[in-house]
Amino acid sequence: MKLNYTITGSDPGLPVLLVHGLFGQGRNLNALARRLSETRRVVTVDLRNHGDSSWDVDHSYRAMADDLAQVIGDLGGKVDLAGHSMGGKTAMVLALTQPALIRKLVVMDIAPIAYRHTQAGFIDAMEALDLSAIDRRSAADKAMADHIDEPGIRAFLLQSLDLKADPPRWRLNLPVLREQMALIIGWPENLPRGAFEGPVLEVMGDESRYVSEERQAALREYFPQARIVRVKGAGHWLHADAPEAVAGILSTFLGEG
Repeated sequence: MKLNYTITGSDPGLPVLLVHGLFGQGRNLNALARRLSETRRVVTVDLRNHGDSSWDVDHSYRAMADDLAQVIGDLGGKVDLAGHSMGGKTAMVLALTQPALIRKLVVMDIAPIAYRHTQAGFIDAMEALDLSAIDRRSAADKAMADHIDEPGIRAFLLQSLDLKADPPRWRLNLPVLREQMALIIGWPENLPRGAFEGPVLEVMGDESRYVSEERQAALREYFPQARIVRVKGAGHWLHADAPEAVAGILSTFLGEG
């Protein structure tokens, strides 16, 4: 599938490809892209069933990894790759199955395991919103507060609400994301361990519970060379909680293109 993506910066060297997480879109990573684009060409992508990319009934990690491979082909055939959460899992799957496409890999606050939690509650909240009665984001936020207490999470989800459409719509394929939630929180079987030999960095929020010591061990089963950096004061959405710190870590690790 051909994905929607945006390029920031004009450096002719190896580009950096940034991949968002579940319910996100490429522009969620704009602050990170702007900082990295000071020295690199940076590409932010909308994964399938998100943002302005096409929708499909298949939301498996292998399908999403193949989509990224097509983008990388458009960009010249090799990138430095960084992915957050679901995007981090997609990036790991691509690194393990098509390692020649990636020079350096950054995984942000996710591990190569099947998680037990579900994100279906957020889909419930979005589908419960009466879009025919919404003409302002503030009104949507107020309505969603009945289902989601945390203002930051509501603000994140509402970035995918297209109020300019007639009628307003979500830039998310909510039925497919619900139907394939087990795949999204899961991890593909029979992936080769150690297939990617390039540098790997796991960046985790020190207030997040997504990458415990046990899950770090799982990461090293697939990527024995992985280094782990904690971001102080950051949770799972570490690039929003500590954008300057995360950008500095990535810039140092990725270096020049």
